[in-house]
Amino acid sequence: MSALTDDTLPVTPQAMRDEMIVFAAMAVLLGLVPLTGIYPFFVMQALCFALLACAFNLLIGYGGLLSFGHAMFLGTAGYCSAHALKVWGVTPEVGILVGVAGAAALSVVTGFISIRRQGIYFSMITLALSQLLYFIYLQAPFTHGEDGIQGIPQGYLFGIFNLSKPTVLYYVVLAGFLGGFLLIYRTINSPFGEVLKSIRENEQRAISLGYKTDQYKLLAFILSGTIAGFAGSLKVFVAQNASLTDVHWTMSGEIVLMTLVGGLGTVFGPVVGAFVIIAMQQYLAGFGQWVTVIQGVIFVACVLTFRRGIIGEIAHYFRRSL
Repeated sequence: MSALTDDTLPVTPQAMRDEMIVFAAMAVLLGLVPLTGIYPFFVMQALCFALLACAFNLLIGYGGLLSFGHAMFLGTAGYCSAHALKVWGVTPEVGILVGVAGAAALSVVTGFISIRRQGIYFSMITLALSQLLYFIYLQAPFTHGEDGIQGIPQGYLFGIFNLSKPTVLYYVVLAGFLGGFLLIYRTINSPFGEVLKSIRENEQRAISLGYKTDQYKLLAFILSGTIAGFAGSLKVFVAQNASLTDVHWTMSGEIVLMTLVGGLGTVFGPVVGAFVIIAMQQYLAGFGQWVTVIQGVIFVACVLTFRRGIIGEIAHYFRRSL
């Protein structure tokens, strides 16, 4: 993946300061959304997918591992949380924990299986595992097949915050997104993150330096899958349903698309990419199936003209770390 990340700037105090300024500006702008009259469901949905894309970017952009099955963590967490909330009647915070635990357990199992291979073989194994889970969920009684789990109660978070109120739910989702984003950012700029980058650039050299690269890649896979599961649990409260759409291979393709459009290996690229793709789906819905064609054209245009993605090109032009 070095061809797409060869312009990455070194981590310096100035670079981290720039990134934190952009993060603060992003947090303020997102915090003001309820005051602007923008449709809150669109922004909440975009935030969930932005966190999902950031989790995916941690794996591919910094670990060099291209997963074609990341939707399985999103869907698994959604089903676990939805079942716990509707059937078991647990509180929202417990429902989120159940979903995250389900995604974490799945990432351990699938990571242990897939991490033994590299390159396209790793990608194909993750795709196969994701499709296997798709057909399991299609037949499993607790998922209700193609109908999915509908009418999920939102309840009171910690017994205080009424999630049925759109404004309250928005700020809860925003807090979850910012928390997950900061966790990923801290991971990227930690010694663990530096080892991941070295594995991405030259795994054999990292091995020669004494690093057990398989263990680092497995930990990155588990962390990425767990955060993706957290995004899936938050999405349950926004959409109030869990369906097969979140597990299908096309969802994994959209995650890849979001990351590449925004900027692979950049901090804020997946966030921008997620908002662009979700905005297209939201505001171009009137075109029906042509939305997919339009997305394909935009993706091809980005690959040909913006090789580094939207944020990647901006960061390269201004020589700033974003």
